Amino acid sequence: MPHAQLKKDAAKMGSAGTARLLVLLLAFAWGFNWIATPFALPEVPVWSVRFAGSGLGAVTLFVAALLTGHSLKVPRGEIVHVMVAGLLNVTGFQIFSALAQMDGATSRAVMIAYTMPIWATLMSCALLGERLTRIRLIAFALCIAGISILLWPLLTHGVPRFVIYSLGCALVWAGATVYQRWMKVTVAPLANAAWQLVFGFLFIAAGTFIVEGYPHLWPINTTPLLALIYIGVFGVGLAHFLWWSIVGRLPTITASIGSLLVPVVGVVGSTLILGERPTASDIIGFVLIFCAAACVLLQPNVKHSEMPE
Repeated sequence: MPHAQLKKDAAKMGSAGTARLLVLLLAFAWGFNWIATPFALPEVPVWSVRFAGSGLGAVTLFVAALLTGHSLKVPRGEIVHVMVAGLLNVTGFQIFSALAQMDGATSRAVMIAYTMPIWATLMSCALLGERLTRIRLIAFALCIAGISILLWPLLTHGVPRFVIYSLGCALVWAGATVYQRWMKVTVAPLANAAWQLVFGFLFIAAGTFIVEGYPHLWPINTTPLLALIYIGVFGVGLAHFLWWSIVGRLPTITASIGSLLVPVVGVVGSTLILGERPTASDIIGFVLIFCAAACVLLQPNVKHSEMPE
């Protein structure tokens, strides 16, 4: 083999190896995003937390993209579709997730939110005419079983509000993904993520002034301040930049494993850092929901276009 070809192959392998390492690091960045939120919420109201996080995230992502020469151009006629996706994927997801964590355990909120691949699959079958294959039926059955086992001990006094909020996370996230497929959006993934953050922030800003009067971001103690900075700069902005910069270099299965690690990090982190103690039904439910998501995300030759959170 020519020397030049050997160097090319070695560089390609090194690039793929680096991308895999970054995917692992990103799983921790997104997983700890869920852990950081409870440190901010006791002092900062829900809408203000998301105002700071989405605003810092949008600025960070734009700066990183522009400094590295990425194009943020949106094709003519697609800006409305990106705006709708931002309303669902950023505004809806972030507000629902914060409300869920206000009312319930973070570990439970994470796992219910990560039923998203199953709902996206069902929506795709209903709206896009995709086939409901055997593996998708198995995933749906595992998802329903997992949610039922997870929630059954909690339903003695009705459906907890955090369950509704957590399912809201999954449904708006899935809705944004399927909506963009339905509208055949062609904007580059990094530009798509950046503009979704911008529009999501604008909607959150409007909601903040309507619900809370103004963003309540000062004065606050050091811990919630650091949590807000982490959420915006690392958990939203840099994480999305790195994900969409490297995902094209990896096989779909490898990238999808990175997505699956996020709820694992979130659940384990909530136990070790937040002091939550999962019950036996929690653990069984987590495992079944994780297996359901894995069935969908690890299908060979299936490209996933969702924004991981």
